[in-house]
Amino acid sequence: MTYDTVVFDNDGVLVGRTRYDVLQEAAEATFEQFDVTDPDPEDVEQMTIGATPETVSDVCEEYDIDPDEFWRTRDRTTAEAQYEEVRAGRKTLYDDLDTLDDLDVSMGIVSSNQQATVDFVLDHFDVRDMFGTAYGRAPTVESLRHRKPNSHYIDLALADLDADSALFVGDNESDVRAAENAGIDSAFIRRPHRRSWDLNVWPTWDIDCLDDLHDICEG
Repeated sequence: MTYDTVVFDNDGVLVGRTRYDVLQEAAEATFEQFDVTDPDPEDVEQMTIGATPETVSDVCEEYDIDPDEFWRTRDRTTAEAQYEEVRAGRKTLYDDLDTLDDLDVSMGIVSSNQQATVDFVLDHFDVRDMFGTAYGRAPTVESLRHRKPNSHYIDLALADLDADSALFVGDNESDVRAAENAGIDSAFIRRPHRRSWDLNVWPTWDIDCLDDLHDICEG
């Protein structure tokens, strides 16, 4: 099988993941901006990762906060925290990214992170020209419904790239499921945080590094 298009997840695939404590502190700072200085730790955890429109609504009702305003603030605060991680050198590109320079395919990015964060990473490291399209989440509560494994943003990227035969590369089971939902093949990349991870899904390919894509796409 060969491919004319490869779409990548961003965090944990092209760039290092953001530490959980950074995201948690951003969630706590969001509550503080609404004068909630002692939120329930479970509510902070729900707003740190894995939030849904329903959990956002429930948490905001508990503190009498407008959910749309809260989530816009949460996404902005989280994005700014990640900018600082990039600037400080704690969130960096993986060393094998340059192996994609001579990969003869169209390339794109689909992330469940904020669009603003994806854009900042691409511009900070001056790698935007490598990718024909790049999607992250809009800063809205409803955008949470479009996160992977929903294939919404993958579908948009494939249309942008006029893909005929595409592969999605990710480091989460939701990435594999999103590829399946988009009707395309998947590659699960074994970054250090996934080296011994036991999968409950079956990707088309199981790879160790980005350089492996040369054999897959050109073989």
